[in-house]
Amino acid sequence: MFLDAIVSSVDERVERLVPVSRYLRDRAEQMPPVRSLAQALNAPGAVAVIAECKQKSPSKGWLTQEYDPVLQAKTYQKNGARAISVLTEPHYFAGELAHLEAVRPVVDVPVLRKDFVRHPVQLFEARAHGADAALLIVRIVDDAQLLDLYQTAREIGLGVLVEIHSAREADRAMRLDPAVVGVNNRDLDTFETRLEFSREMASAVGGRVRVSESGIASAADLAAVKSWGYQAVLVGESLMRDSRLLGEWTHGNAH
Repeated sequence: MFLDAIVSSVDERVERLVPVSRYLRDRAEQMPPVRSLAQALNAPGAVAVIAECKQKSPSKGWLTQEYDPVLQAKTYQKNGARAISVLTEPHYFAGELAHLEAVRPVVDVPVLRKDFVRHPVQLFEARAHGADAALLIVRIVDDAQLLDLYQTAREIGLGVLVEIHSAREADRAMRLDPAVVGVNNRDLDTFETRLEFSREMASAVGGRVRVSESGIASAADLAAVKSWGYQAVLVGESLMRDSRLLGEWTHGNAH
């Protein structure tokens, strides 16, 4: 499966990072307090948008040839984004930690590190490079790893977006009692996207900030997920192709 290839490449990165784990944790613990992702997304009114900076997608290929994450992030914030997601996975998404580090100082909203986190050292790395929060994908870790990662993030003051792709994963995620849960409408095995998955999972992830991820392409989509009880959406490809959409959504959607 494609996801297996990504995980394998992540584990190779982790192997190189482990020897400097203590250094990265020390750096992480010296960082200033984070901006709260949960608070940013849980404001009243329109659906909050986490706008994503990414140059490439395994399913869609190159989204832009002239990628400037700093300009992209500034534009997103100007157009009403409540948080910024930055892809840092290098092999399949052309991401870099340098993009995260460059974006954080130029915006006032929380910045999420989007990657495939499998080891606590990646959380130290995220915090040390300026992330306010990190993505935890339930599917790619076992229960013991998931708990360890979640507790580590809390210890170093890092926010977490816990992402699920199935009802079983929702049950696993809820054991953590996370503040923010993401429901990914894209199947990580086939990369097919189905927005209705968010409706199906809404009750399973109730009682916290809910984020619908992937497949959001219009104001009507935002209105739909809001009607299902979601406070936020995470959008990448649509906004990378036309960031003007964000202004239309944030100024006219779903009040």
